[in-house]
Amino acid sequence: MLLLALVTAIGAGIAGSTDGGATDGAAQNPTTTGIVGIVGIIVLLAILLLAYYCGGYVAGRMARFSGPKQGIAVWLWALIITVILAIIGVIAGSQLDVLSQIGTIPTGTFDTGQVTLTGVFSLAAVIIVTLGGAILGGLAGMRFHRKVDRVGLGR
Repeated sequence: MLLLALVTAIGAGIAGSTDGGATDGAAQNPTTTGIVGIVGIIVLLAILLLAYYCGGYVAGRMARFSGPKQGIAVWLWALIITVILAIIGVIAGSQLDVLSQIGTIPTGTFDTGQVTLTGVFSLAAVIIVTLGGAILGGLAGMRFHRKVDRVGLGR
């Protein structure tokens, strides 16, 4: 989360430093908006890969012999928690929407008409990258124990 916040702050700083502001530049050059969106997706995928790799690695180190299973478990727990929080957000609705109550920060609801092919592909990429990162991290954590066991047996 901290890495994502840092990258977002850097991106906002770069977008705000252009002549005319970010919204004016996007209106004048729609190709730039597409490139920024693609770069944003790639950066997000890299951050998610790193985060899930680390989570899978820790789970694989703790499990010792079932690294890939523990990596999948990390991914499933994150998915379950995300779904639960989304359900709570839908149920609570605007009652707990602190940002709209403040009135200074614009908020909006998600319209199902906004679902695009790019969004679907982005979601699929996020699912594949996070699952792959968690499994690879679990394998790396398990490999550590395999090395330790080989050294211990050699004595």
